[in-house]
Amino acid sequence: MFLALTVNQNKLITNLCDGHTVPDSKDVWQTLEILGLSAQVVTSKGGLRLAKKIKLVDAAQVRAALSAGVAFEHHLLIDSTNNALMSKPRSKNRVACTAEMQGAGRGRRGRAWSDPAGNFAASLVLFPQHPPDQIALRSFVAALALFDALVATTGRSDTLALKWPNDVLLNGGKVAGILLETTALSGGGFALTIGFGVNLVHTPQSSGFEARAMPPVCVLSETGTALAPEEFLAALAAAYARHEAQFCAFGFSSIRAAWLARAARLGETITARIGSGEITGRFDTIDETGHLILTTAQGRQAIAAADVFF
Repeated sequence: MFLALTVNQNKLITNLCDGHTVPDSKDVWQTLEILGLSAQVVTSKGGLRLAKKIKLVDAAQVRAALSAGVAFEHHLLIDSTNNALMSKPRSKNRVACTAEMQGAGRGRRGRAWSDPAGNFAASLVLFPQHPPDQIALRSFVAALALFDALVATTGRSDTLALKWPNDVLLNGGKVAGILLETTALSGGGFALTIGFGVNLVHTPQSSGFEARAMPPVCVLSETGTALAPEEFLAALAAAYARHEAQFCAFGFSSIRAAWLARAARLGETITARIGSGEITGRFDTIDETGHLILTTAQGRQAIAAADVFF
């Protein structure tokens, strides 16, 4: 289900974030509750205002950062940027979608992804002319783009690493994730929606995470760099365009080599959980199909999908 604020709710929240006073009403309070801003409200003469201004994404700056031919839409609140794009009628044009906040962001296997205002949430829909097994390799293209964008915006590379299959680590904690979803088109082919989530200024609560999972971190707390979402998107758009062009021109081999050069725990012992079973072995490489290759006591194992623990 695609969730969005009404035109009136968008106007009210924009005015509040800009520091204006708005009339006290049930609709305002409901919207503030949805956005998690009710605790920041101050009652004043004539209505309600926020205790301090909140800088919203500069949509014009975002649009300028995108490649020519990429359509763009921005929302204050939606359930998920992937859902927003997947719910639309299909035309074979690239579309990017960003949001101040997602109400129901998700990661792999439908896991919840917390995304408060100030963090980064965006999705891109593509119409690749590749077979389905090649389409999935764009998770590595997206991971490289996230890595390079974080280096470009923080000036740090030594504390970043890529975790198979689709996470970016900063100082050993999860700072970003990727979600790929495909939709079959009625006329043949597929639409690929790539969702990006980055903890820029807020660290999600870790109470609901599995004990062995990488703890969440954010860019601000780990590096001291305060990034605006549109600033990060400018770097991400440039990095994604570069790696996408590399993938289309030269195939997966160069992407694979670049990903492995940034891989976390390469050559070390890790555990891959597949369903209710686990495989522990030395992380040797990823193969030409993107599968994780572990060397175990039983020999080499190629793993297509799993949760990985260090």
